[in-house]
Amino acid sequence: MQKSDSATGTAVGLHRVLEPAGVLPQAARRLDTDPRIRPDEVRVRVERLNLDAASYRQLHTAHGGDPDAIRAEVLRIVGERGKMHNPVTGSGGMLVGVVEESGPGSPLGLAPGDRVATLVSLTLTPLAITDGLAGWDGLSEQVPARGHAILFARSIAAVLPADLPVPLALSVMDVCGAPALTHRVVVAQKAEQKSAPVVAVLGAAGKSGSLSLAAARRAGAARVIGLVPTAEEEERLAAAGLADRVVRADARDPVAVAAALGEPADVTVVCVDVPGCEHGAILATAPGGTVVFFSMATSFSAAALGAEGLAADVTMLIGNGYVPGHAETALELLRAEPAVRALFAARTGGDSAE
Repeated sequence: MQKSDSATGTAVGLHRVLEPAGVLPQAARRLDTDPRIRPDEVRVRVERLNLDAASYRQLHTAHGGDPDAIRAEVLRIVGERGKMHNPVTGSGGMLVGVVEESGPGSPLGLAPGDRVATLVSLTLTPLAITDGLAGWDGLSEQVPARGHAILFARSIAAVLPADLPVPLALSVMDVCGAPALTHRVVVAQKAEQKSAPVVAVLGAAGKSGSLSLAAARRAGAARVIGLVPTAEEEERLAAAGLADRVVRADARDPVAVAAALGEPADVTVVCVDVPGCEHGAILATAPGGTVVFFSMATSFSAAALGAEGLAADVTMLIGNGYVPGHAETALELLRAEPAVRALFAARTGGDSAE
């Protein structure tokens, strides 16, 4: 593991872990949010958080949609843990802010004044909130906020593009790992099979789902199929034209998923933000195919034991959110695909500059 001296701490942020000792920041119960940075750190003035979809859904459900209770719960988590790390889902999100100070030893290439999106999870990012989230209505994943965050030498951040509204750019960067890995998997499957694969995306009308559909088509998929849970999403996705076929089923119902798709897919991409979708994805995938799980609600044990129980010869990948060039890939897809941009704009409340 890369380490540095006591003055600079460590590139992976071990010096920010308060408890338990010896674990990485993501696994820590509590992080140190001291705004004084080491020479290899960066301090960001927070402007907006983007809670991941699984985390926000859990918070919304647990508190019956009460915005005050949701806001209070997020503040409690951040206050107690020094990071936004939902203890139920184990997930967090990302943020947008302005660089206040960049240490002389930081390799991130950021300068004071840069407006950036962090491309690492809030579950490992030291975070302090100072405004009580007074500007957040509690009714969406995007959270206007004031405070500061700390980036380590091994963190990832991207300067926000000037041509996109901040909420739109943040939404794209939040899920940018999905289209990049989908593209890679489709290309690999095509080379291995010596033919273009059929790709199915579960949760296809969402942020990561719509980008994954566009990425699969661009990568040379023979057909792309989008699965959604409601008639409203089916109509919206069909009108967008991102999929060759749109089908409807509850992704938690394995038999219904397989029946809706008909023939199994060579590549199945799971972008559903609720638990219990593992078996349907496996059942919907052809022998020798690949399942990519992007949802933070995925259960490793359910996926592994489900594949075993179904005697399914499939490769299963956990999308870790990082592929080299993933932010640029996702933003380029957004710019090139008006249908993707329209779906994102509908979710972020518009497409005007902030």
